[in-house]
Amino acid sequence: MKKILITGASGFIGSFIVEEALRRGFDVYAAVRKTTNRQYLTDERIKFVELDISSKEALLTSMNGMAWDYVVHAAGATKCLRREDFFRTNTYGTQYFAEALTELETVPEKFIFISSLSAFGAVREQQPYTEILDTDTPQPNTAYGESKMRAEEILDAMSDKLNVVTLRPTGVYGPREKDYFLMADSIKKHVDFAVGYKPQEITFVYVQDLVNAVFLAIERGQSGKKYFISDGNVYRSTDFSDLIRKELGNPFILRIKAPVWFLRLVCMCGEKWAKLTGRITALNNDKFNILKQRNWRCDITPAMNDLGYKPEYDLKRGVHLAIEWYKKAGWL
Repeated sequence: MKKILITGASGFIGSFIVEEALRRGFDVYAAVRKTTNRQYLTDERIKFVELDISSKEALLTSMNGMAWDYVVHAAGATKCLRREDFFRTNTYGTQYFAEALTELETVPEKFIFISSLSAFGAVREQQPYTEILDTDTPQPNTAYGESKMRAEEILDAMSDKLNVVTLRPTGVYGPREKDYFLMADSIKKHVDFAVGYKPQEITFVYVQDLVNAVFLAIERGQSGKKYFISDGNVYRSTDFSDLIRKELGNPFILRIKAPVWFLRLVCMCGEKWAKLTGRITALNNDKFNILKQRNWRCDITPAMNDLGYKPEYDLKRGVHLAIEWYKKAGWL
């Protein structure tokens, strides 16, 4: 039985990777912290490993004597109080973890790194929008995106030691996800909020499609290759909100489209409030740049050709499943 280690196992994406690995018959190890909430990790077959990726010394101690056939590095920070916190987790945490694997001579057959389309930032923003290609020069416009891109560069520099396959998903949604849920919650409360008057083209990937891509990368991915992952379609922001509204029974909504400068003001206030209170808010400077970006198209042809990736969930199907779960879980 092949052993697989999944970091970020308690998170939205990580918990689904754990479930799929169990379904496929892997010997599953879930990397967690002492304070980790394990509500989605209840299967008795899961073996837990406490790892602190903020310290290479701690990793060398806790990983000593352990080895896995495959590693999926899904741990990462998407919201932080300070810019440097993104790099502490996403960049240096990845570096320490990869270095610990190589220094302990426990290099896996495959190391799957979950990066992000945000690593490319605002490229190809001129209309008509075209797909972002893996040959484009990244221009990350958020601390999150930059931290992911720098992690990719670190792993590239270790290509002679580590067999890395990188996945760059666009916006991932589905059951257990909390950020897109805020839109559903807002629509239930009769408000649909959008930003900017310039056309925006966005992309999504349902969590199970991303999970399937992870295991295709394990099976077929070649060292050093990087793949954008989406459902293969392009949407407007109203497509998403309209589908949510339909799943909620078509409640009356007030559509509010705010100018970009107003969003900037709100996000600046949110950032200051977060620093004063020590509580991360949904609207901050990183979120402003994400919402401001107009083109989220990306080319998934390489993933389809190399990995055999075939998205199974378009937005209509995925939103139905997500809203159904939110209702059953009591979130809506």
